[in-house]
Amino acid sequence: MSLYAILDLGYTAAADAERVAAALLDGGASLLQLRAKGWELDQIEGVARRVMPLCETAGVPFVLNDHPRLAAKLGADGVHIGQDDGSLAEARAIAGHGMLIGRSTHSLDQARAALAEGFDYIGFGPLFPTPTKAGRPAIGLADIAAMEREVGCRIPAYCIGGIKPENLDEVIAAGARRIVVVSALLCAEDVRAATREIVDRLPR
Repeated sequence: MSLYAILDLGYTAAADAERVAAALLDGGASLLQLRAKGWELDQIEGVARRVMPLCETAGVPFVLNDHPRLAAKLGADGVHIGQDDGSLAEARAIAGHGMLIGRSTHSLDQARAALAEGFDYIGFGPLFPTPTKAGRPAIGLADIAAMEREVGCRIPAYCIGGIKPENLDEVIAAGARRIVVVSALLCAEDVRAATREIVDRLPR
């Protein structure tokens, strides 16, 4: 089981990006995404160029949220798009065929559709209410097992949304095989230790 970490500049100051990214990577994150909602592209690029070498050294894929054209310019390993960010074909035409492209999904039907369309991986959630996705209702845990049987056995599927140490066992028991954790790591006093604790609790 693997942990997908998100360096969200809504939680982490740009000046701290390298320090926090290094802590997430040292703690055992197996993917790292940079998310910067509402930021100017040149600002995002500046942060990305500081973080990407850390991922390269760690051997961990660097994924950019939302911006296929910038991801291509940077030579990122992947780009992640939402339901309203266009088709896979549109993103692939911009980002190129060597790049991982992920899709956010918020229901079992959307997960099935992303698989059929040919996305490389999906996010599935939010499982619980989360300030990261304000206004989006939680989907709960009931569909995780079916999603894993139908989709997660074919492409990586990362359960996301409000996952934290207190509910991690519940998420795993519901059938999740891969997870994303955001605020519980970025708001921790010791990001590396918090990341390592989550990784150590995931089934091997």
